[in-house]
Formats: sequence, C-alpha cells, structure tokens
Amino acid sequence: MAVAAGLSPRHEAGRLRITEIFHSLQGESRTVGMPTVFIRLTGCPLRCQYCDTEYAFSGGEWMPLEDICNSVATYQPTYVTVTGGEPLAQPSCLTLLTKLCDADYEVSLETSGAMDISQVDPRVVKVMDLKTPASGEVDKNRYENMQHLQAKDQAKFVICDLADYEWAKACLVEHDLAQRCEILFSPSHGQLKPALLAEWILQDCLPVRFQLQLHKYLWGDEPGH
Repeated sequence: MAVAAGLSPRHEAGRLRITEIFHSLQGESRTVGMPTVFIRLTGCPLRCQYCDTEYAFSGGEWMPLEDICNSVATYQPTYVTVTGGEPLAQPSCLTLLTKLCDADYEVSLETSGAMDISQVDPRVVKVMDLKTPASGEVDKNRYENMQHLQAKDQAKFVICDLADYEWAKACLVEHDLAQRCEILFSPSHGQLKPALLAEWILQDCLPVRFQLQLHKYLWGDEPGH
C-alpha cells in the first residue's frame, strides 16, 4: 500500500490529509474553463523537476471524508476535481472519489502514471499524467495502467523539449493510446514555447489535444487557483 510521505497508515481510514479545497476555473483537460471545486490532497512520492505544487508535498490538515464532502457542497458545483500532490498516495482517496460520484458530481482525478488506477471508481474521469524523460521521473510510470483507461479518460504528457515530444509520440504508437482515450499534449510552462509544440503537432498530424494551463495565464503560480 503506497502512503504519501509523512502520512501514517493507521490514520488513513475515514479521513484524508488535505492541503486545500477551493473553487476556480478548470485550467486543463476536457472541461477547461468550467467552474470546478478542487480538492488538493497532501503528499507525493514523485519529484518532477517542473512541479508547481511543491507546497502540497507536506503539511495539510486531516479531515474526515464527511467534512470534505460538506465543504465541497457549499459551492454547489457541477464539476469536482481531486488532485495533489498525488491523491492516490492516500488510500482513502478511493472512498472519497466514490462518495463524490454518489453525490452526482462530475468527478475527475488528476493522477500521475506512477500509481495503480485499477481500483478507481469507473464513474470517475481519470486524467493520468505519463511522466516524460525530462520530468526526471520517467522510470516511475506504471504502463500496466494503460489497460484501465476508458474512452472518457485522458492521458496527459507534459512536454519539456523535442526529446520529450519524440518519446511521447513513440508512447502513443507503442500503447495504441489514441484508440484508448483522449490524449493531451501540454508544453511545460516556461520551458517550451507553446507555439513550437503546436507546430510539431500540426507537422506530424498527431491525434492529440494541445492544451495550455489556463490558470497560469490568469493567476500565475498563486496557490488556490
């Protein structure tokens, strides 16, 4: 059982360590621009070099699942996203996802390709980030996760340079990813010019969705957005 750094398994049942719960516009994925409640869980076993949520590696506040759901309900949302850190590093995340689905929200999970997604409630839209070589964590990818992706899910690649792009292209072919789910290619903010990635995608006629991080252009790296 994977447990986020600083978290004790005996404290996991029925509650989660939460960095923040906030209401914002979805900055990525298929519902970009839609008002969404974000539940950011604390802790992550990865250390990607471009990470913009290092503040979620530690700290946070233990909250019962009922209190988390009550906090979400105050915003009366349609869309709820569970993110991190790495949310699946806390086992009770699976229970939270099911409770949110039972409450009739449109629920998505932002997770790395490093954690087992096989037990995630099938009603949840999984946005799985496959780590590229330049991330520094490519060796953490669990490629067996591919078989658990559904048509409504999304596989995301954060591209830092041309070598990352070529690796991601090869990954699409090797795992027949475009036939499994939607593919997202995103330039690493501040590391790769967005127009350059767009040109590569158009040149190669890739069956992928180009995306920018909308929240970065609205609020920069300010937490809570």
